[in-house]
Amino acid sequence: QVQLVESGGGLVQAGGSLRLSCAAPGRTFSNYAMGWFRQAPGKEREFVAGISGGGGRTSYVDSVKGRFTISRDNANNTVYLQMNSLKPEDTAVYYCAASLFLRTTQGIRTNDVAYWGQGTQVTVSS
Repeated sequence: QVQLVESGGGLVQAGGSLRLSCAAPGRTFSNYAMGWFRQAPGKEREFVAGISGGGGRTSYVDSVKGRFTISRDNANNTVYLQMNSLKPEDTAVYYCAASLFLRTTQGIRTNDVAYWGQGTQVTVSS
């Protein structure tokens, strides 16, 4: 089974920055759209950001537009989420995901995900 491995989470003060990384094995990485989801305590898992297989198209949830940037390095089978101007409401477990779909308006739906990472905790203090 394909395993996605996230790293880069941690504790940061409001207004600070973190960069999450997700590494994927295999030779078909570029065939997948990649994305990030997050889940806060008591909340449903939500789509945050996605990027097409070739990196030419991206999608973001409205609440992170202008603050987060998703990118990928297909040569190294890695996707990144640069998070700037972090807010306490960004606190959640962040999950890397691989999908064959990157939808025009909705990014990646939970049911579209083929592979999930184990999650990395991001905590933003006030």
